[in-house]
Amino acid sequence: MTVDPGKTPLYIDGEWHASDSDDRIPVVDPTTEEAFVSVPSATEAEVHRATAAARAAQPEWERRPAKERGDLVREIADLLEDNVESLADTLVREQGKTRSVAEYEIEASADIARYMSEWDRRIEGDVVPGSEPRQSINLLRKPYGVVAGIIPWNFPVSVFVRKLAPAIVTGNTTVIKPSELTPVTTLELMDLIHKEVNLPSGVLNIVPGGGAVGAGLVSDDEVDYVTMTGNVDTGKAIMRNAADDLTRVSLELGGKAPAIVAADADIETAVENIVASRTINAGQVCTCVERIYVHEDVREEFEERFTEAMRAVEIGDPRDDPDMGPQVSANELEKTNNAIRHAVEQGATVAAGGAGVDEAPAETGFWIQPTVLTDVDQDMDVIHEEVFGPVAPVVEVASVDQAVEFANDSRYGLSSYVFTESYRDAMRIAEDLEFGETFINGSGGAQQGHHIGWNESGIGGEDGKYGAMKYTQIKSVYHNFD
Repeated sequence: MTVDPGKTPLYIDGEWHASDSDDRIPVVDPTTEEAFVSVPSATEAEVHRATAAARAAQPEWERRPAKERGDLVREIADLLEDNVESLADTLVREQGKTRSVAEYEIEASADIARYMSEWDRRIEGDVVPGSEPRQSINLLRKPYGVVAGIIPWNFPVSVFVRKLAPAIVTGNTTVIKPSELTPVTTLELMDLIHKEVNLPSGVLNIVPGGGAVGAGLVSDDEVDYVTMTGNVDTGKAIMRNAADDLTRVSLELGGKAPAIVAADADIETAVENIVASRTINAGQVCTCVERIYVHEDVREEFEERFTEAMRAVEIGDPRDDPDMGPQVSANELEKTNNAIRHAVEQGATVAAGGAGVDEAPAETGFWIQPTVLTDVDQDMDVIHEEVFGPVAPVVEVASVDQAVEFANDSRYGLSSYVFTESYRDAMRIAEDLEFGETFINGSGGAQQGHHIGWNESGIGGEDGKYGAMKYTQIKSVYHNFD
């Protein structure tokens, strides 16, 4: 890596720059608790320099043939595939992901870039009949202009690519703010792009920093579209700030994903999928299973097998690729432990795990045990408030109808899971769940699908045709040739 993230972390108009800011943000290794670099936070003037560069570059970028834009995004996909190991090294260090999950994120990012690049020759409008003699109406897809992307810490590479690729393929230019917790992998990838991909100056700009940088991007007059992945409160603040200029907004926010285990479910399949969902990335995934509704006929069997499986999860140094590494920060660890303690105060029983780790993998690190909570009621806070850690409350239900009722009793509406061998129940439950996506007898999405939250889980969506086309707006052109 030729760029020094501690000295020249700003990428503006095709060049690396030092920041004028004295405000420095330490990047901490979650395994050692040591700051291995501190990154300056961009100033308001530097944010505006980046948005102005994106604005200046956008008209020419839009005029460039879409196929050429797609070719450059395919080069980014190649670059990701060629640098999986080095990028994963950095990602493990700054975020605490296990080695295999970090490598998967880089590989998935390449897949995202390649999939989205193929929309270069699939950006379709419509031709509709006119209302006058010899009239034709063309509905064209046009870019918004300058897109500001605000990236979360839990998937800093894949979400960066998830926003960047469709935005620039459709003719927009971009300014990206990586998370202050995990900016280094993004800067490392930007350095590779700078050296290997001939993106025109101004098409992609990077401004690291904290909340003030994000707020500055949202309120900047040059920004036409804001896409953000993060928590609900930040998303609401972005909508309020964007309202002054009617800036378009897309938000992927929190989740409280339910898993419904019916009486006829394959218990082994349910346990395997729910454990993996709840412990991947130390439970720091907005689509993770966060609450489990189990039919009374199989509740005892499920709890026994699920508790045993959660206890068997291997915790260790993420570089050694165990099942689960540490949480990303002391703050996130404290929030998870507080959620467990509060659930116990409200009457829940800790069947596995609990606050703290009896035999931590090291003297340092933000370690947490996979935790199973039983004797949980629907009105407990742990059922309604997002817990960004490997905590799984189990609630007994008398029927799938009650499970659906309880699942929909939430302000969130991102992901949901159903385990049943009944085709009829699977279809009914999936239709009745008020969530943007539902997984039946499995988990994991696909690039050609659509990842979208309902209710307070967001607006806009990502992936697939609709994730690509959201970066375009429709222009009507009336042709009269009488």
